[in-house]
Amino acid sequence: MNKLYLWGIIITIAMLGFTYLSVGTSKGGLNGDIVNMLAIAGAVALVIITVFVVIKYVRQMQTDTADGELAAESWDDIGEYKNPVPFGWAVMFLGTIVWGMWYWVVGYPVNAYSQIGEYNEDVAKHDAKFNAQYASITGDRLVEMGESVFLAECKVCHGLAADGIDGKAANLNVRVEQKTVKYVIEHGSNNHLLGTEMPMPDRNGLFNMTTGALITDAEIESVSKYVSNGMSGEGAEVFAGVCSSCHGADGMGMEYVAPSIAAFNPTLVTNVLNHGKKGAIGTMPAFKRLNDKQKEAVGAYITSLSAK
Repeated sequence: MNKLYLWGIIITIAMLGFTYLSVGTSKGGLNGDIVNMLAIAGAVALVIITVFVVIKYVRQMQTDTADGELAAESWDDIGEYKNPVPFGWAVMFLGTIVWGMWYWVVGYPVNAYSQIGEYNEDVAKHDAKFNAQYASITGDRLVEMGESVFLAECKVCHGLAADGIDGKAANLNVRVEQKTVKYVIEHGSNNHLLGTEMPMPDRNGLFNMTTGALITDAEIESVSKYVSNGMSGEGAEVFAGVCSSCHGADGMGMEYVAPSIAAFNPTLVTNVLNHGKKGAIGTMPAFKRLNDKQKEAVGAYITSLSAK
């Protein structure tokens, strides 16, 4: 027997033996688990195919000579032979496709059991039980629950005092800061603050109804100060001419039209938690892991902060 083939057999036996010692003799072994058995079957196939493919091409390099018909094209006078697809390669390629289809449909179908699926089902059941158990909580108790959730989930970015930790996140003690208002006016917004796809245009779509012209830099600066100052001070005329048609004369928003920019409310906060928010200082991710009651509670807590 050719030494090359002999070494191939020895290496294959050694690698398969190592695989068996690593898995087959470990505590629990395969234990009839189809996932483990499929993984071992894949490992065995890879070992055998890899070793003998290497042997095949090493042997071919030792013995073969260049022959056949050259293709018409060449690259820097380097030609390429019109060689057919190797039969073994074609068989392995088609076999892999068949095995993949079998794996997804029969061996371990996509709708089969998974730990992630079980975890998601357990979480959904717990959330439903939680929402039902605490559905009647309102008022101060809801605010207390919201504070607990805030301290567990939100304080990392917004800080214990909800002040945003030196501008790294929004200061939740006020509805909106000047730089945030200015950013939204200049760039527009599509943050689902109403829970639906209701984008606000950027400055190129904002007209001052009093002057009939697009909003100017000076007007942006003025109305940003007005809104961030709690809807008071200089800039009221610009707000009335540009913003009040959507956000209302008092800035409390209009249902299905625009959110409140004068004060927080639980629905507004819940929408931010559901969809995330992009603004002047970056992007806040959505918090899907919170259940509906926890989001409502956080909304009640944050609303209470800005009301103090």
